[in-house]
Amino acid sequence: MATPSIVIYVASHKPYRFAEDPLYVPLQVGAALNPPFCALRDNEGDNISAQNPAYCELTGLYWMWKHARASYTGLVHYRRYFSSNKNRAGDPWSRILDEASIRTALSQADILLPKPRRYVIETNYSHYAHAHHESDLLAVRHILQALYPQDVPAFDQVMRRRGGHRFNMFIMRREQMNAYCAWLFSILFELEPLLDTTSYDPYNQRVFGFIGERLLDVWLASKRLPYLELPIVDIEPVHWPQKTVDFCMRKLLGTFTGKGGLRTH
Repeated sequence: MATPSIVIYVASHKPYRFAEDPLYVPLQVGAALNPPFCALRDNEGDNISAQNPAYCELTGLYWMWKHARASYTGLVHYRRYFSSNKNRAGDPWSRILDEASIRTALSQADILLPKPRRYVIETNYSHYAHAHHESDLLAVRHILQALYPQDVPAFDQVMRRRGGHRFNMFIMRREQMNAYCAWLFSILFELEPLLDTTSYDPYNQRVFGFIGERLLDVWLASKRLPYLELPIVDIEPVHWPQKTVDFCMRKLLGTFTGKGGLRTH
């Protein structure tokens, strides 16, 4: 029996150092808008590359859906990879998960995800409403009611949780990725004309990338698919004190809640 092939695409919007293991394949996202720096770009063939400012790494995921052929396909970031718990104090590049470790993990579950981000005083819903625009979630639920009413209970359940899987990172069997992408992009493409993002700041104009992060957990919960959670390694330092201050300010002041909204025309 042939060994299943694995390709993990590394989404990047700028030139950067990439993992040397050939398992990891750099993929330039938003390539339709910038000079090429990767051999593989998300503006080739069927693509939504030009929508990268709003979709972030999901333009790479769309390209993977239409073009990837490996038995298992994954998506990570140029500065964020799956890792092991070994060498936690060492060079971050040495902590990137290798092929042998990935195959061992896949022998336990067909879907690998990053360990979830936990919110002590927030639910997924309230966190999104404070950090972004509550109207985005209201529109998503409306679309689910119209297209996939069987998934609404899963959406509500996930929104009540105090944390979830972020970064649009995963490794999964290609057939599962195809099913997920068909579901995800059908929702996001319905969402686009419903949102008026003209008053959103540049950060919140990345709305479809943010929504995609939340919808992965909804899909998993609705399909009741098993998965294995893995640590991640950040190649660049994370400024946790500033992130904590930003989180508290949003919680206390509701900085983003109520801005933007649904289109009324």
